Amino acid sequence: MSFTVIANTAAMPYEEWLECRKEGIGGSDAAVVCGVSRYKSPVELWMEKTGQLPAQEAGEAAYWGHQLEELVRTEFTKRTGIQVEHRMELLRSDQHPFMQANLDGTCRQPDLGPCVFEAKTVSAFKAGEWEDGIPDEYYLQVQHYMAVTGYRGAYVAALIGGNNFRWKLIHRDDELIEALIQLEADFWKHVQNKTPPPLDGSSASAKFLAECFPSSLPRSTVELPGQAATLIRQYDEACEQLKAITEQKQQAENLLKQMLGEHESGTTGDHIVTWKNVTQERLDSKTLKAEHPTLYKKYASKSSYRRFSVKAI
Repeated sequence: MSFTVIANTAAMPYEEWLECRKEGIGGSDAAVVCGVSRYKSPVELWMEKTGQLPAQEAGEAAYWGHQLEELVRTEFTKRTGIQVEHRMELLRSDQHPFMQANLDGTCRQPDLGPCVFEAKTVSAFKAGEWEDGIPDEYYLQVQHYMAVTGYRGAYVAALIGGNNFRWKLIHRDDELIEALIQLEADFWKHVQNKTPPPLDGSSASAKFLAECFPSSLPRSTVELPGQAATLIRQYDEACEQLKAITEQKQQAENLLKQMLGEHESGTTGDHIVTWKNVTQERLDSKTLKAEHPTLYKKYASKSSYRRFSVKAI
């Protein structure tokens, strides 16, 4: 495989970098496309790539991850003797132009030749995910990078909890890469055609539907396909489960409040439970409408939405 450097990211503004990312699928997108990301759905990613949803701003974790990249690279070299070249470039696959790569660095391994280097900073709460390998999201990320570069290996180095440093060598998996390329190609067709991937249970899917069908035709009806019966059963079962879970949550809350009594907070193990007084000021719209109807009408605003319900007939 071969690739082309399409941008130097050294002095590129963050907003411009986000726009460049819309032109293809990056390594951090791979797990989303495969449906295994814990943080984003395929529909949400599709909406970002098609400009219907702003790209997620980098949070504190991403910020500090970027700030500590150099430290992770330096420590990796100190412990392994392997030199890492910092890459500040956006790469694009020549064979599959929808595939992009923004590498943390590159290095060499005697048997494999040039390799991808990926730096991670990890919360101590996620240390267990690194016991027998690396999390699936990162495994797919570096396989994506190897698909773009043609490299046969990738080092993933991680600073876990601020005081635990680990690194792993990941070998190229050609069978997985072939499947990954196909999944990403199919996803990119959805982006190019402006047709959404299969809808899921994410808020992005709900937002997409609300924007596509903002209003209903009065007194209109349609015969639903046979699959609707299965979805109605799924909906009813989920409602029952949600009701039971909500009751369990409320019971736990009630019993904890009983334990607190007149106290504002209580501790147990590594948790703190609080039940504080909160004072809020709210506009009494009912009284305002009754006593000052003209003023109420002047500032009142109307909004409409489509209410969804499922019931037997």
